[in-house]
Amino acid sequence: MEMNRFLLLATFCLCISLCAEAQPRHFKHESFTTETPMVHDPVMAYEDSTYHIYATGMGISHMTSKDRKTWTVKAEPVMSVIPKWAMDSVPGFRLHVWAPDVIKYHGKWWLAYSCSTFGKNGSAIGLLSNRSLSFPVWEDEGCIVTSREKRDNWNAIDPNFVVDDQDQPWLVWGSFWDGIQLARLNTTMHIAKGEKPRTIARRYDPSYKPAEPNPTSKYAGTNAIEAPFIFKHGGWYYLFVSWDYCCRGEKSTYRVAVGRSKTVDGPYLDREGKDMANGGGTLFIEGDKKTFEAAGHCAAYTINKEDIFICHGYSTAHKGAAILIQQPISWTADGWPELVSCAGSRR
Repeated sequence: MEMNRFLLLATFCLCISLCAEAQPRHFKHESFTTETPMVHDPVMAYEDSTYHIYATGMGISHMTSKDRKTWTVKAEPVMSVIPKWAMDSVPGFRLHVWAPDVIKYHGKWWLAYSCSTFGKNGSAIGLLSNRSLSFPVWEDEGCIVTSREKRDNWNAIDPNFVVDDQDQPWLVWGSFWDGIQLARLNTTMHIAKGEKPRTIARRYDPSYKPAEPNPTSKYAGTNAIEAPFIFKHGGWYYLFVSWDYCCRGEKSTYRVAVGRSKTVDGPYLDREGKDMANGGGTLFIEGDKKTFEAAGHCAAYTINKEDIFICHGYSTAHKGAAILIQQPISWTADGWPELVSCAGSRR
């Protein structure tokens, strides 16, 4: 067991000495600052007056800010070495790590990440841990869950941690196939013994067959839903999901929908009362075709008494590049989230 635990993001020489196999690094050589960070699949954490964003990238990209206006994009990624188990589990997966999530639970930071190849569901969700976000060394905690082609009708990517009101951790994840999955975790943030994934959201009712094929994958089908994020507010659990198609620049059709439930395991209903497991969902944000062609893969937080929504948007000014969007969340009288505007990364 101990031999399978090694430190990530130490110096290259140290990593070589600890790991039997290490991938060569192809990362930036120096950090830089920007007020318009290009980012895909962002999540946020806050520690010691510093905001941290983790996102899809070579080894998981990382940037920090004191004010959420000027961001320092770190030269070194979270993972300078990819665990051998991850490469063995997912043929073709190497350095490009997708869609992380980060949470503090029982005094420790946990970071989940996606190992996959585009359009296929032979995938895995890995786990790292750390005592502080300022410490550049993360520990490999192995695999949380895997999916296999022809075995599973779901895809083990796009993880999100949520802890319920009884201090019970859960993992929600999924992309295409049969939609968004949920499972209870144990205190080590792995799937609890005897737990099996259950579907809590789909893009369409299972009986509905869209006429248009999937333009991005011949394997994934047309149930175009992914990137779940569960946010607790006012006695409700809000499930945000991304609909339709990402990763196509100005041709992207990504948008975010939401539903809510009194319990973390659902059912999640939209404002009209339709179950998200049967294609329900209330539209929350989409591209305005002026500033952003499309927007999606979101996260939501309460930090310093402010409710914050973040996602990436495909910028018209940057020819479809993915730019950080962050906006305050307001709430209707009957408890539904709303955004005032969609104006990019500045507050």
